[in-house]
Amino acid sequence: MDHATALFQQHRPRLLGLAYRMLGTQSDAEDVLHDAWLRWHQQDTDALDDAEAWLVTVTTRIALDRLRRAKTEREHYTGPWLPEPLIEDVDQPEAALERVESLNLSFLALLERLSPEERAAFLLVQVFDYSHAEAARMLEIAEDACRQRVHRARQRLREGRPRFTHAPDVQRRLLEKFRDALEQANVPALQALFAADAIHLADGGGKATATLRPLQGGDRLVRLYSIIAQRYRDLPIVHRLQWINGAPALLTWVDATLATVAWIETDGERITSIHSLRNPEKLARLEAVTNPLGGTSLS
Repeated sequence: MDHATALFQQHRPRLLGLAYRMLGTQSDAEDVLHDAWLRWHQQDTDALDDAEAWLVTVTTRIALDRLRRAKTEREHYTGPWLPEPLIEDVDQPEAALERVESLNLSFLALLERLSPEERAAFLLVQVFDYSHAEAARMLEIAEDACRQRVHRARQRLREGRPRFTHAPDVQRRLLEKFRDALEQANVPALQALFAADAIHLADGGGKATATLRPLQGGDRLVRLYSIIAQRYRDLPIVHRLQWINGAPALLTWVDATLATVAWIETDGERITSIHSLRNPEKLARLEAVTNPLGGTSLS
């Protein structure tokens, strides 16, 4: 491996982590890295004072251009858009806790509230610890403009954050109860699980059966999942809890095909929101490295 390639590989986890958080899908993030590699290959790397800064700058700008196009496409997406689960570890082992939390699927979905420009500035400063001056240079804007973008991003994210946050073990306990209620088609157990104002979002992408709009109200969610439990009761269904993006998730296989990845938010006692990813294109990578009978699970 030549020096330039070795240098790129050294920084690849950081670059992939940035591109994935920018775009919310691993396939798009890898496309960004491919373009960054091509530009790196054409660059006189020996003339660079700071290879990391150059690579992060190029990766950010490519991702920003791609996200602007994606925003337009997502406006015409069938139903709610949810991020794709991450398969590869894109962070160094010494990554800080806040960086791990920024991979959480609920947080990635929340980032969709931001404009592409706000998202880039926020991630560079708040997640990857660049100064406002450094981020401004990468984005080719004034430092004050960078500060304003980060400030607006914080406000938007604060407005959209869940009312409650709880440790993964609390989420796992409720997901286990949810799994058991589904397997037993136990309506009273489902009723006990959902908060009165619980919200359900499903992403089928027009390729799998899913609700096309957010569904709100515990009673409505109970009816929905009661119907689902009855519909699949006689089919070969496997539910398994597994760590996805640093948090517990419930994976469901139907006829040995990964059909759903679900994750929740909770007030500590009940489920306040549930996200259900059913788009087979977004599940394909995860399906390739997991199976109903093995892998890293929570139970």
